[in-house]
Amino acid sequence: MNWIGKWKNQYGSILEISDDSDNRIVGTFRTALEDSGFFGQEIAIIGVHAGACISVSGGGRTAAGDAVVSYTGLLRDGRMETLWYVATDAALIARKEGEPATIRKLNWWRAVSTNADTFDRVA
Repeated sequence: MNWIGKWKNQYGSILEISDDSDNRIVGTFRTALEDSGFFGQEIAIIGVHAGACISVSGGGRTAAGDAVVSYTGLLRDGRMETLWYVATDAALIARKEGEPATIRKLNWWRAVSTNADTFDRVA
């Protein structure tokens, strides 16, 4: 199976896989979502694949602190159907409307978010 190429999700974010040798994945991810902590960054991703199964992860610094992201899924009918998880150490939070936000550590239950994305190969 060939995973190499650019993959675009329903929001316009790009996962670019540059190497898929030896069941490993190497590439980059760039989100199109302005409200993402990773907006404006290209983060390195690494992962594994086995047949139609894939999992990649990456991480870096956001305006509020450290964060990691992982995508795990399957290739079905030429589309990469994935679930993603983001864990972030802190967030910018204002005590009330109109006050400046400050960086605050998040409780475990608030630090992780999840959802699903579909990626189509674009190049």
